[in-house]
Amino acid sequence: MRPDWDSYFMKIAFAVSERSTCDRAFVGCVLVKEKRILTTGFNGSPAGQAHCDETGHLMVEGHCVRTIHAETNAIIQAALHGVSTKDAVCYVTHLPCIQCTKALINAGIIKIVYSVAYRTDENALNFIKNAGIELVQKEFNPA
Repeated sequence: MRPDWDSYFMKIAFAVSERSTCDRAFVGCVLVKEKRILTTGFNGSPAGQAHCDETGHLMVEGHCVRTIHAETNAIIQAALHGVSTKDAVCYVTHLPCIQCTKALINAGIIKIVYSVAYRTDENALNFIKNAGIELVQKEFNPA
């Protein structure tokens, strides 16, 4: 059976997450506009830097600060290649953290579709609501 668009792009987000280099959470993100993929991102270290799977985690206050989150990496890829994210949809394996939420708001994202409610942050949820961004949890089994 042919998948609906949300299922299709969520499956791609989970495939992208397989490139993650921080095993604390394998996260993938796909930014889409008018049913076309703009960019993808996964959580990993900045270009040319050591990755968690090579050298271990760099922990500060319970967070690994060695990596850039998937959503931020997808936005960075858009900026790097001159691709507008205004009015795009974000498909991401995990609910965005507060920092990624703020970046998605400023990137012009209009809808966030996620599967895993990892470390739900009420502040992030309030920011999403106040920005008028549609938030959809999509049950998804990548297997």
